[in-house]
Amino acid sequence: MADLTASGSQSSIWWVFLLEGIASIIFGFLLITQPASTLVALAIFLGFYWLFVGVLELARVFVDRSVPWYWSLLIGVLGIIAGLIVLRHPIFSAVVLPAAIVVWLGVLGVVIGIAAIIGAFTGGGVGSFIFGLVNLVIGAILLFNPLPAALAVPLVFGILLLIQGVILIIYAFKVRE
Repeated sequence: MADLTASGSQSSIWWVFLLEGIASIIFGFLLITQPASTLVALAIFLGFYWLFVGVLELARVFVDRSVPWYWSLLIGVLGIIAGLIVLRHPIFSAVVLPAAIVVWLGVLGVVIGIAAIIGAFTGGGVGSFIFGLVNLVIGAILLFNPLPAALAVPLVFGILLLIQGVILIIYAFKVRE
């Protein structure tokens, strides 16, 4: 976890935390009040990001020999294709994005749950078992009910961003003192 004590360098950039907090509150508010248009805007941004990263990875094929060239080529081509698909179909992408997040979280919950339950029987104790069981149940709920969970993604992320924004603004003024 990050150290929340103010250092001298943080007090000189207190305004960065303030701006991050304000941005978090604005984006959180938009996700809660305008989830569809906010998700479309996010999908468009993601499309441009993937396109840009794809082009950079293709350039990396010719200038960076620290990784095998074929990995950069593959990542570059996939990034460009993904970016173009998202930009060509931003509304569809805005619908798929929350569903993909839910499926990913569901799979992650099941895998972590199984690993923790196995860990409980190999010395992890009852806490590991409970943690694993909770993860397994939540993961299964997400996987077997993806649509309601996907519809909740903007609301949940919006609430989290509002909380984060308030914390960052408080922290900004605390660091400034």
